[in-house]
Amino acid sequence: MTDEHTYSSSTTNTRSILPADMISVEDARTRILQQFARLDLIDHALLDSVGQVIATNIIATFNIPPLANTAMDGYAVRAADTTGATYDTPLQLNVIGYLPAGEIFDGTVAPGQAVRIMTGAPIPPGADSVVPFEETDEYGPSPTSDEDLSTRTSVRIDVAANPGANIRDAGEDIRDGQTVLPAGTIIGPAQIGVLASLGLDRVPVYRRPVVAILSTGDELLRPGQLLQPGKIYDSNAFSLAAQVQSFGGIPRVLDVARDTVEALTTRIHEGLADADLLVTSAGVSRGDFDVVKTVLANEGQVGFWTVKMKPGKPLAFGTFSAADGRLVPHLGLP
Repeated sequence: MTDEHTYSSSTTNTRSILPADMISVEDARTRILQQFARLDLIDHALLDSVGQVIATNIIATFNIPPLANTAMDGYAVRAADTTGATYDTPLQLNVIGYLPAGEIFDGTVAPGQAVRIMTGAPIPPGADSVVPFEETDEYGPSPTSDEDLSTRTSVRIDVAANPGANIRDAGEDIRDGQTVLPAGTIIGPAQIGVLASLGLDRVPVYRRPVVAILSTGDELLRPGQLLQPGKIYDSNAFSLAAQVQSFGGIPRVLDVARDTVEALTTRIHEGLADADLLVTSAGVSRGDFDVVKTVLANEGQVGFWTVKMKPGKPLAFGTFSAADGRLVPHLGLP
């Protein structure tokens, strides 16, 4: 969701607009967004935060990677010890240890020495490059099928190494103190990976807005009901709910309201119970049974707009007062 989807109602009143007024889509959007403020900040579980908006800057508290490490399986060496090595004139180094990822080498690589090292393992002190297996006598099949390579005592080096070869520096990906994800960032799979790499299992985000969706009309049936003569299925509510969900909100589809002021009033107050926004579908045009505008006039503050767009020219926007005193924005779609 973008920031405009992380807003809730404020106490600003909606200015009434006469039905004869015709405003642009851009103007309507601006006036609608003026009625919203940011939602509450919450601390959410990592995976549950996908699609939400980060509420505070995420700052690294350590380097990633934390230590210089090898990008290849091979041998950690001093580059100077490999000078002149070729496939025709290889060099021999003494192997003084074996280092898998996740462990630290207890010792120092001295001239003429090497450490057999696996991808991700920290570079041993004294070494400044890594020769991959493909450039040693470990190219292809093992020298002897029964040899324990983790205990071998020497290695043939076939290619000279440059200082820093196949080494990832400490902090190469992320530096300690760096703002990694600024506030306002939408969380997707890539951001989840970054947050996890920082060791975070919870994220400060704006809570998801709850959007109550209400369709009106005596002709409407819910999907799954038996189709009857003169009736149609309510597709609007579910299309709107899918849009809300796709932008990270929480849709709440209400039961269809019949075309009476009493029925609609009851349904609207049900929707206001926990909603940050109420969206109604139908009932804001000028037909005999378009009762949404009547209920809005009785129960809330509303501006009826005529917007320069087709379809959808009749549009209602305003606020309702919930039982707990909150002003809940309302968007009335034709």
